[in-house]
Amino acid sequence: MRLFNRTTRSLTLTPEGRDLHERALRLLREAEAIEQAAVAARSEPSGVLKIAAPLPIGVHILAPALPRFRARYPKLAVDLRLGDQFVDLIAEGIDVAIRVGDLSDSRLISRTLAPHNICAFAAPTYLARRGTPQHPAELEGHECVNFRFQSSGQALRWSFKLGDRTLEIMPDAAITTDVSDAVAAALAAGGGIGISPTFVAASYVERGLLVPLLQDYFAPRSAITALWPEGRRSSPNVKAFLSFLTEIFPSDPPWDAVVRAGCT
Repeated sequence: MRLFNRTTRSLTLTPEGRDLHERALRLLREAEAIEQAAVAARSEPSGVLKIAAPLPIGVHILAPALPRFRARYPKLAVDLRLGDQFVDLIAEGIDVAIRVGDLSDSRLISRTLAPHNICAFAAPTYLARRGTPQHPAELEGHECVNFRFQSSGQALRWSFKLGDRTLEIMPDAAITTDVSDAVAAALAAGGGIGISPTFVAASYVERGLLVPLLQDYFAPRSAITALWPEGRRSSPNVKAFLSFLTEIFPSDPPWDAVVRAGCT
């Protein structure tokens, strides 16, 4: 039986190969369901917990909290996978994922954790040199640092709420990068004005390296959400981690409070 069609440029499955692949996937899912049933029979979390999250959330929120989580459950090892690309939780065997934005997947259970707030920021040295904008219209002529989405390659459009209407700006950025931490680092070095999630910028604000700007013109863009497969519902590992997430993602996150306190 031929399973592949191979040429010098491509390798594709034959109809028989696709059928065999689908059958193999069903067997793997059944085996995983049996494993999860055995895991659910335990009362104490143990084994390996696989978590997927965007890089900035993993670096700024999850990773610093994981030692405290493991201190409670020493028999549980954590496999934290960070990246901005959405992974297929079921295909990759992920227990819990943290995501921001579009969450359309009927195979998953979800729980909202916290608002995903953004703000404009700049270094005090830059503002002393170029002035502090009090309105989004005053951004014209300022040097800007912008973020580019890795998933689409598109640059971030800056959206501001002006009463009942929305103003969208595509800044003529002098610096563009596809990592949120790099945006914050460039801003703190005096690179200009840029948009950052509050949980990324909060530590810079605390140290006096960044100043929040135009905060009254930003509305929450979306929410930070936890997702997990239906088959993990009874897992003691997943239950323990979901409970822990409510502690590190309170309804009024501390990073938002830091930015509010430093707002100018």
